[in-house]
Amino acid sequence: MPFDSQSLLDQAKQGNLEHLGALLDQYRPYLIVMAHRYLDTRVQGRVDAQDLVQQTFMEAHRDFPSFRGDNVASLLAWLRNMLRNNVATAHQRHLFAQRRTTAREIDIARTGQGNSSSPMNLEGLIPSETTSPSQRMMRDEAAARLAICLERLPDTQAEAIRLRYLEGLSLRDIGLRMEKTEMAVAGLLKRGLYTLRLDLLTDP
Repeated sequence: MPFDSQSLLDQAKQGNLEHLGALLDQYRPYLIVMAHRYLDTRVQGRVDAQDLVQQTFMEAHRDFPSFRGDNVASLLAWLRNMLRNNVATAHQRHLFAQRRTTAREIDIARTGQGNSSSPMNLEGLIPSETTSPSQRMMRDEAAARLAICLERLPDTQAEAIRLRYLEGLSLRDIGLRMEKTEMAVAGLLKRGLYTLRLDLLTDP
């Protein structure tokens, strides 16, 4: 990682807002990936994941004096909780109010899309907090590093990887979403994964 995350956190807790900003920016790609996972597919065209992350960062700056954690794992858990609440508010604003018109819409609001991995099932998408702080820190650092490397890929390759490995879509569904053939999608995945592996191996 380009920064010593723990040192930035320690200095931020001493009142250095510049270091807090640097620390949050370091995890922006990771939280954008999480926001994409949390968002229901039906609002992704109306709600920008980056806007949700920016809103979360504004709240983090505002509420940081009340943050009581002392390590990066606890900070990321705190940020994910804020992000999850912001996503839930976006869902309520864009979906729940519209679902009160028919019984079918109400049923969808309660069960997601009939799929246990639906982004509406927010709890199932949140990384487990039951492991030790050191284990959570290692996992979160790795996830953040992966998100940063993913952000460096060409947009089409990054989107194909996100849809395949974060949303679990088939090649056919990805092709429909991206308006490409399955063969083209497979090519994007192959090139993107190859570059991603190299980046992960060479990134300090």
